[in-house]
Amino acid sequence: MNTALLLAAAIAWSGALHAGRPDVGSPAARRARHAAVPAVTPAVTPAVTPAVRRRDPPSAPTAARARTTARARTAADTATTRIVVNGIPVIIRRVSANDVVTANVYLLGGLRQVSNDNAGIESFLLDVSERGTRHFTRDRLRQTMARLGTAIVVDPAVDWTALGVRATAATFDSTWAVMADRLMYPTLDSADVELIREQYRSAVRQRGDSPDALVEYLADSATYAGTAYGRPLAGTERSIASINRAQLRAYEQTQIVRSRLLVVVVGNVVPARVEQLVRRTLGQLPAGAYHWTIPQASPLVQSLLVARQRELPTNYILGYYQGPPASSADYQALRVAAAALSGQFFEEIRSKRNLSYAVNAPFVDRALSAGGFYVTTVAPDSVLEIMHHELGVMQSNLVDPSALDRLVQQFITEYFLDNETNADQANLLVRAELYRGDFREADRFVDELRKVTPRDIQRVARTYMKHVAFAYVGDTTRVSRAVVEEF
Repeated sequence: MNTALLLAAAIAWSGALHAGRPDVGSPAARRARHAAVPAVTPAVTPAVTPAVRRRDPPSAPTAARARTTARARTAADTATTRIVVNGIPVIIRRVSANDVVTANVYLLGGLRQVSNDNAGIESFLLDVSERGTRHFTRDRLRQTMARLGTAIVVDPAVDWTALGVRATAATFDSTWAVMADRLMYPTLDSADVELIREQYRSAVRQRGDSPDALVEYLADSATYAGTAYGRPLAGTERSIASINRAQLRAYEQTQIVRSRLLVVVVGNVVPARVEQLVRRTLGQLPAGAYHWTIPQASPLVQSLLVARQRELPTNYILGYYQGPPASSADYQALRVAAAALSGQFFEEIRSKRNLSYAVNAPFVDRALSAGGFYVTTVAPDSVLEIMHHELGVMQSNLVDPSALDRLVQQFITEYFLDNETNADQANLLVRAELYRGDFREADRFVDELRKVTPRDIQRVARTYMKHVAFAYVGDTTRVSRAVVEEF
């Protein structure tokens, strides 16, 4: 829980699920922590009290809101360009305010590129590549990275896997060369494969030791059973055990292709320089025949509960409902509705009744969105009943427009704070490009939020906030399926 919850603004975060937190530990441990952990937008709680419900609020925006919207509207982003290099889309945002350069190579498709039998193979491959390539032996690779003082990160997500450069303008070219060699020419030594396998196995086993990681894994698996989103990013013990050197080489030869790549560079570099680097490295890969599409999933038709018995001081509950695709006009409205509902949960469950130290309504920001209900509590049935009641209030009534204005403004402030680094901006651009079809949609985010009305919130709450797949980790005798089925 973000400490800002204790302030008057009461900004409620989705703690361990927050996509922007830095990774620490071994590569395999980082991958395992991403298992079944989607990117989650922080849920924002209205200042001090939840929005006052009103039956008949004014439909037109207030004059103050209209003036603020007009001031927030900016001209086209002339600092960002999109080029195509040998079939690879490349988005470049020129940032001269600092000397840091972020360059992410996105392997598109994410979980849709693997099966239950080889889940985890893509990040496995990229982690093994850290131990040597055709032009960089393991020792030379390590010495080069130490001399440059830069980093290459592997960041798997449900819709893509990112291989990213973190460098300065002066060290960018040299770091890019190492990154490209890792992607194009990994050695895949058998001993290195076994070493990474053991790290992955250990990390996957440890997933069951963390209640938060386990409840996330169970909730995602139940919500998207039988589909790609239901697979864990880090794989399973069975899938990791089956991956061998021959499979990794076959995957590299068939899946590391130009049609799966999208490159985003944010920093003080000119497009011509980036174009040259891409053309002489990644531009030499096979073309492939991949085509990006928004994923689909069979809708849930009823609420359900997946429970695991654990002797714990508190019980962990996470339920997901399926939201609209990111291309839908309802996407931003559901994002705001989740923030408003999170505020109601915080007020009723934590502030008034002290039934939880961690409660919110996360919004899962990906190509096919989801929203949810998260709480840790010693009184699961009581808390679930309160959640259901507060959901009913939102579905039956309209939030107060002035409270909605305050909530949106808080959300926008936190949003900009969370996307001020070059790496954050790169992910912002790729989401706009893939989810909305145009990187420039990233700059329309604020206006879209301000256009959300109380009736929009009520409508998306009624449309999407139902048929919830709940995961429960704790004392299973204290939770009732009948309460879950009310959602």
